[in-house]
Amino acid sequence: MWNKRPKKKNAARPSKPAATARLDRVFSEYIRLRDSFATQAGLYFRCISCGRILPYAEADCGHYINRRHMATRFVEANCNAQCRACNRFDEGNIYNYRRGLVEKIGEERVLLLESRKNETCHFSAFELEAMVTHYRKEVKRLKEERQWNAR
Repeated sequence: MWNKRPKKKNAARPSKPAATARLDRVFSEYIRLRDSFATQAGLYFRCISCGRILPYAEADCGHYINRRHMATRFVEANCNAQCRACNRFDEGNIYNYRRGLVEKIGEERVLLLESRKNETCHFSAFELEAMVTHYRKEVKRLKEERQWNAR
């Protein structure tokens, strides 16, 4: 009936889920590097929840406000290096996470962070890709500045 041409997919335009996945990876690396410190024995971090000092390889990027809340998912104050035991198996050890977060950024900023979780937030694929670029540069800067050879 009508001449329907197949729509061309724009290969240069990334999908939002793919861009979100890329951002998750690079943002996580940035947070883990930001919260790590170098010693003669290697790279280590202190878990924000339990306070244990562990090798960098055992670090997760723990979120105080759950990742499903996009308004706080990529907020640096919401994310901190956390051991895998607390993050994956102890449901984030949220009570101790909050205590550690208050010590780190203060009660007022924690309350502001908690109030942001119910905001509606939609990122475009372009915005997500811009954040990927930003955090890739930050990871590179941290590695060069501190002469880390972390993976």
